[in-house]
Amino acid sequence: MSRIPEAFKNGTAFIGFLTAGDPTVEKTVEYILAMEEAGCDLIEIGIPFSDPMAEGVVIQDANVRALKHNTTTDDVFEIVKKVRQKTDIPLVFLTYINPVFFYGYEEFFKKCNEYGIDGIISPDLPFEEKDEISDIALKNDVDVISLIAPTSKQRIQKIARDATGFIYVVSSLGVTGMRSEIKTDLNAIISDIRDVCDLPVAVGFGINTPKQANEISKIADGVIVGSAIVKIIEEHGEDATDALKEYVSQMKNACAE
Repeated sequence: MSRIPEAFKNGTAFIGFLTAGDPTVEKTVEYILAMEEAGCDLIEIGIPFSDPMAEGVVIQDANVRALKHNTTTDDVFEIVKKVRQKTDIPLVFLTYINPVFFYGYEEFFKKCNEYGIDGIISPDLPFEEKDEISDIALKNDVDVISLIAPTSKQRIQKIARDATGFIYVVSSLGVTGMRSEIKTDLNAIISDIRDVCDLPVAVGFGINTPKQANEISKIADGVIVGSAIVKIIEEHGEDATDALKEYVSQMKNACAE
């Protein structure tokens, strides 16, 4: 059974993202555990990819650093294996579909089940092509997380009706990255979703300050932060544990206020 519902049981979930293998495989394990200790309710683990087209420069650079260390998909599964020796926190892969395809869908999702991955987010997999992996994923108790963007418009409710795990609402147009303000009418998008679906709704893209997290927490079930966390890892390298804990703790507290 997917652990994803556990993340949303105690108020607004704080969801953190980091790129596997940045700065090292060993440090990724340490940082995931540190993020959980500081208050993360669910953690997204990025599988390094050479062409992460939905990412801004911060996460692009993290992918480059991880690939320079020759981080493979098997290495990422080993990270999950080591994390699972210490915690049952919900874990979700964020990956482009190309690495999954070349790994082999059956083998990839079988390993997700075996190692304890609860969901997958694939930014370049259109809703209309979701069936390419959904049956195999669900057979292995892996939720395929649907993304809903400001441009989804009339497709919002169609996507929401077919969703599993939780729904990832993209707060802004463009790529990932820290933004000073978020202008999208999130209330309208979330209202459309809630009319047809009772899954948790989490908002990501651009959120990086406690004030933004607090504002989003008033309308959504989860707050997702990626670039700000990856930036801390970029700045501190192999000594990022304390800075990560401090930042995650501030953001989780902001979600709970």
